[in-house]
Amino acid sequence: MRRALGWAAVLALGIGAARADEASCAKIRSTDMGWTDIGLTTSTAEILLSGLGYEMSNSLLGLNIAYESLKSGRIDVFLGNWRPAQDTQFAPYFEQHWVDVLGANLSGAKYTLAVPNYVAEAGVHSFDDLAKFPDQFHQTIYAIDPGSNQPLLDMVAVGRHGLGGWRIVESSEQAMLAQVKRAVTRHEWVVFLGWQPHPMNLDLALTYLTGGDVEFGPDFGGSTVRTLARPGFAAACPNVARLFTNLVFDVDYENTGMKLILDEGGEQDQVARRLLQAHPEKLRQWLDGVTTRDGSPGLPAVEKALGQ
Repeated sequence: MRRALGWAAVLALGIGAARADEASCAKIRSTDMGWTDIGLTTSTAEILLSGLGYEMSNSLLGLNIAYESLKSGRIDVFLGNWRPAQDTQFAPYFEQHWVDVLGANLSGAKYTLAVPNYVAEAGVHSFDDLAKFPDQFHQTIYAIDPGSNQPLLDMVAVGRHGLGGWRIVESSEQAMLAQVKRAVTRHEWVVFLGWQPHPMNLDLALTYLTGGDVEFGPDFGGSTVRTLARPGFAAACPNVARLFTNLVFDVDYENTGMKLILDEGGEQDQVARRLLQAHPEKLRQWLDGVTTRDGSPGLPAVEKALGQ
């Protein structure tokens, strides 16, 4: 019954947060794909949990493996459920309740194909325009790590937008952006997977392409990023689950942090700590109703850990 109640019901029943945490909640296991945005948010959670007396470990896993690890209980939380980009591929995990949704941690994101502005000015504004210029693009689309590009792979497989036979180059976020920046320096044509929040929006003059609703959803892949948990996590660890439910970011916060990491060489955990110290108002929101592991007020403990 406790598992079936879910997180919302746990709150509604008013179960004491720290008192209800099971012993296994002392060590929280998370995952990300090596994406800078999710790495930043995950590091932020790790710092907060440490200040509350918990430990958090993070594993780099492919997206498919991350979902399977949540389903099997090998991972507790994942802060990178981009919707609607992951809806179709991973629909069974939600329909069969193999993962639980703790809440949205970011709204106002976008996720779709993009080109440099000079390519847009030459006539490429939509997915359908790409097929008009196969030689200029070398029939190639640059994407991120394997397991994260299924909408593009499906698009090419069925030949939507006249792109049958095009090649999807799968690599890391950093490798993809390095390729894009080389092309921009040479004023070459390139089409790639772009998204916000990300400092690419500050560093590159880029245009997001229209017409990708089938692949990424409307409004340029207008996205919400959600936090997922293994089944039963919220019932077993309501105090930690409350923190993750409270942990809501905004685009400006993430753009700033990601730029410090990618453009200024900041270490992920150091940047996360720096932003936490600079935004006490967010600490108050994120730690509302959250206690330390031993049941003490959470905010003073985290402020002390941050040296505030």
